[in-house]
Amino acid sequence: AGRLGLEHVSLVVGRGFVVTFQERSGDVLDPLRERIRKGVGRVRAAGADYLAYCVLDLLVDHYFLALEGLGGRIEDLEEPILSDPSPEVLQAIHEAKRAVGAVRKAVWPLREALLYLERDAGGLVDEATRPYLRDVYDHCVQVIDTVETYRDLLAGYLDVYLSSLSNRMNEVMKTLTVIATIFIPLTFLAGVYGMNFEHMPELKWRWGYPAVWAVMVAVGIGMVRWFRRRGWL
Repeated sequence: AGRLGLEHVSLVVGRGFVVTFQERSGDVLDPLRERIRKGVGRVRAAGADYLAYCVLDLLVDHYFLALEGLGGRIEDLEEPILSDPSPEVLQAIHEAKRAVGAVRKAVWPLREALLYLERDAGGLVDEATRPYLRDVYDHCVQVIDTVETYRDLLAGYLDVYLSSLSNRMNEVMKTLTVIATIFIPLTFLAGVYGMNFEHMPELKWRWGYPAVWAVMVAVGIGMVRWFRRRGWL
């Protein structure tokens, strides 16, 4: 999935005028400019307050598009978190968290601006335009709710990732512990017959060496079967 693109947009609303400032050309307001040029809808006939509503509505709609892309990225993380909790998965979780945090940081000031315009705005907004602004405000609240849901989901993903990683480490440690436990009696036998005392009858016995090997193999196989019976292997 592509990275989230951010652009700062400023909006100034006055009696009879609307001024917008963008960082780049070819931005999200191009469809609105096209509607104004072609005279589509009531945007040219209505006042500045309605034009401000159109700008804000377009911005909020693009938040939904951004969240749709983020939602797909977050959904794609669910399976690898459980099956392959690799460092790449952890990096993807952190990148998604940063993207969601960027949207949250951007949308909260917009919510406050919409609330101000819808409630008061110093008489700049006509009563006929307030329902439109209220609708945009409700959409903005939906964006915030979705952002908070994604934040909680990513926090849960991070917990699941750490838990999966811990479980894999526990499995590795259990396997290593079982292997080390199997070799404890074998090491003991090898240590006993490696002391090279002068009076060790087994060392001069013809079948001593094969017998020690047979005992060590039998002990090893017996311990492996016992561990499997207990469910440790």
